[in-house]
Amino acid sequence: MIYAHDLIVLAMNGTKELDMAGTKRILTGIRPTGALHLGHYVGALETWLEYQDSYESFFLIADYQALGDNFDDIDKITDSVRQVTIDWLSVGLDPEKSNFVIQSYVPEHAELTTLLSFITPLGMLERNPTLKGELDQLAVEKRTVGFFNYPMSQVADILLPRADLVPVGEDQAPHIEMTREVARKFNRIFEPVFKEPETKIGRVPRLKGIDGSNKMSKSKGNVIELRFTEDQVSKAVMSMYTDPNRLKATDPGTVEGNPVFQYHDAFNPDKEKVNDFKHRYREGKVGDVEVKKDLVVAINQFLDPIREKRSHYENNPNEVEAALMKGISKAREIAKETMEMVRSAMKINSYTSKW
Repeated sequence: MIYAHDLIVLAMNGTKELDMAGTKRILTGIRPTGALHLGHYVGALETWLEYQDSYESFFLIADYQALGDNFDDIDKITDSVRQVTIDWLSVGLDPEKSNFVIQSYVPEHAELTTLLSFITPLGMLERNPTLKGELDQLAVEKRTVGFFNYPMSQVADILLPRADLVPVGEDQAPHIEMTREVARKFNRIFEPVFKEPETKIGRVPRLKGIDGSNKMSKSKGNVIELRFTEDQVSKAVMSMYTDPNRLKATDPGTVEGNPVFQYHDAFNPDKEKVNDFKHRYREGKVGDVEVKKDLVVAINQFLDPIREKRSHYENNPNEVEAALMKGISKAREIAKETMEMVRSAMKINSYTSKW
């Protein structure tokens, strides 16, 4: 997930000059398990929008990975692929500048996952903190080999287009470090094929759920989706967790770690008003209701243009499909190049030539 573009220096470690001169490449994406929410925006989408003008960008819908814990609900994945694409278009990602890709439409993703898994120690997966946390919350019957191996799939996703930069949320940073380790090992054992991508964390590394938890989850209902109506936003914000020790409006309250103020910081452009709220809240001179009502207004104003674009794309599905097909076509070209290099480096598919 490095700010000024001209200051980004990426160690190539002997990697061949594979890509267009002067153009760096981004790969990032999401598992399609539902529509996107405000946490996705500040943690990822906002950064994607910033970089799509200066990087060759590939935004991946990782439907193989969604199968890991949703293999029994394919309809959910199908609908989520559509919802995610519409969300991307609605926030301003431009298919003329960026490439939208469905993972399963580019079979080289699965091939590279398989090949890289043979050089990746099992302990590297077992140490992955994100995987461990998700496995702990998963029903035993859903702890499949496929789910356990999804970090390996993420590594292949990043390395397949030979990405320079991966914009992600804070919780995904360990995956990028794992990717760098695997790239180094492959380049050392075989030939220099892969870059070691850098990480870019979003402006808000981790947005709290509206229930105050550090983990946002659609299944828990603690998120505000980008497609929410004004009434849904109001209901969500007015139910938002605040300071549990504050019993009445005249009690001094805590701002730090308070989700209401974290969302104000992220989405309210009137910083002077936000600072005034914080000052009065600490002194017990403003109630939760007033602070929340202003947050409702700020979030709805933020979402209004997104809602307008979403309505357009929901009524024009051909544009959504065209955006995907264009990106998939480009991704296939690069995937083919990469896998030819990988097979050559590993001396795969060349057995009969030696007979």
